Amino acid sequence: MTTPPTRDQLASARNTAVDDLIAPGLRVLFCGINPGLYSAASGHHFARPGNRFWPALHRSGFTARLLHPSEQHQLLALGLGITNVVSRATAKAGELTKAELRAGGVELARRVTRYRPRWLAVLGITAYRTAFEDPNATVGPQPARLGGTRVWLLPNPSGLNAHWSASALADEFSRLRNAAHSP
Repeated sequence: MTTPPTRDQLASARNTAVDDLIAPGLRVLFCGINPGLYSAASGHHFARPGNRFWPALHRSGFTARLLHPSEQHQLLALGLGITNVVSRATAKAGELTKAELRAGGVELARRVTRYRPRWLAVLGITAYRTAFEDPNATVGPQPARLGGTRVWLLPNPSGLNAHWSASALADEFSRLRNAAHSP
């Protein structure tokens, strides 16, 4: 979708899903909280203008140029993928229940065990803490693993997350990139 979704398209996107961008053996599987209505209407992850995922991915060196969300399939060739803790699209992540996040964490663990990425990078501290019942989790590498997959916690790239500047977000993505390129 090259034009912004209409109000009707956004309303129709509620409770739908965006297909995972996943393959076996990825270097990093990025994991959002859940798709927003804009992403669900467009069919592309992190598609809402103002979301800083794609700029952070580029500024950190994961991609050679800034990709548009509609180019998300190019990530697979780079050993990168995208999924969500909860597949149900909402206007705000706050609409998700704790039970949904916990069930999503269980399903995410199954997906990770099946596809075996080297790193799982969860974008959203509060959602991670709830989904994995880890109230003390902080940004960065986590001591817990999902199967053999290492876990890295990243800040939510939403433009509404004022706690992290675009530069600080890119720096954290860069830390993950460096770890993902290490043996």
